[in-house]
Parts: sequence; structure tokens; C-alpha cells
Amino acid sequence: MLKRLFDIIFSFFGLTLLLPLFIVLIIWVFMDSRGGAFYKQIRVGRNNKDFNLHKFRTMVLESDQQGLLTIGETDKRITGTGKFLRKYKLDELPQLFNILIGEMSFIGPRPEVRKYVDLYTPEQQAVLEVRPGLTDYASIAFIDENKLLGESQDPEKTYIEEIMPAKLALNQKYIQEQSLGTDIKILRKTIRGIFF
Repeated sequence: MLKRLFDIIFSFFGLTLLLPLFIVLIIWVFMDSRGGAFYKQIRVGRNNKDFNLHKFRTMVLESDQQGLLTIGETDKRITGTGKFLRKYKLDELPQLFNILIGEMSFIGPRPEVRKYVDLYTPEQQAVLEVRPGLTDYASIAFIDENKLLGESQDPEKTYIEEIMPAKLALNQKYIQEQSLGTDIKILRKTIRGIFF
């Protein structure tokens, strides 16, 4: 209950304070390439329910038809603006709306697409019992995931067999350690990882 109250208050104030930045980014994305400023993708949330996750668009239109994974730091589908937004995780800011309405939390397992959730073992499905988050242990550990996939001969196989199980193990670690202190630690490490 306390965590949900925290999410509501800080997502509301975050959206209010960041409104000027949102306007600038919307214009920048819109002018940089054809298409709208926002991108939504169906992800799997708490209790195995689908929801629309919102981001600023960082790729050319219909990029997800060529694959759900971003391969390497120079994926040709990424726009010029998108490279900057991804580097500083600014593309994730619209998820404050997801947090405000209760589909996500600031801290929690990152929501996955249905294609990969369908591969979870019964033990791994435990991560679907909690509200997904904007950041978590796995986000910090795999902050260079795109680079790892770019170095792989078979990116999807690497993701499914190596990266995804490691992420889910970290998600399960978070579930076992959930507390305000843990959330603050993860938030601090995330900020440090993005800027330093």
C-alpha cells in the first residue's frame, strides 16, 4: 500500500514537472522521422495480464515487424533522436503514465512481451505475481544488453537461453528482497548506471 502511494505521488509530480521536457521531446521525435512521437507495445503485467507500455518512439515506423529485440548499439532502425533518448533512458519517461494508473511501479521486474513470457517455466512465472517496474536489478546488470546481442551470432537464441534466464533470476531475487530500502538502492544504482 505504501509503495503504491509512493508511485502515485511521484509519478503525478514527475509528469507535472517534466511537462516542458515532454513537449520538447515530442517535437524533436516528430521532426526527426516520419511517425508519431509515442510508441506503445503490448507487455505482460501483474497476474499475467497484457497492457500497453508507453515510450517515446526511438525507431522508424514498423520496426517491430523486423524483430522485437534491438540488436547492437548501431541498429539501423534506431533514429538519430532515438540514440540520444535511449542512451539516457529518456524514451522510458512516458511510462510514468503506466505507473500513475497502476499498471507499473517505479521498481519491479521489467515487463516482457508475450512471445517470451510464454517460454517461462512455472518457477519463472512467479515474477508475474508482482507489479512490473520501470527499473530493477536486471535493468542495471544488463544496461548494455543491446551491445551483447550485437556481438552474438544468433541474438534471439542468446536472449532466450542466456540473457532472459539471468534476468528472471534477478527478478526472483528482487521479489525475495522487496523492501523500501531495496527499492531505494535499485533506484540509486539505476541513476548511477545511466549517467556514470
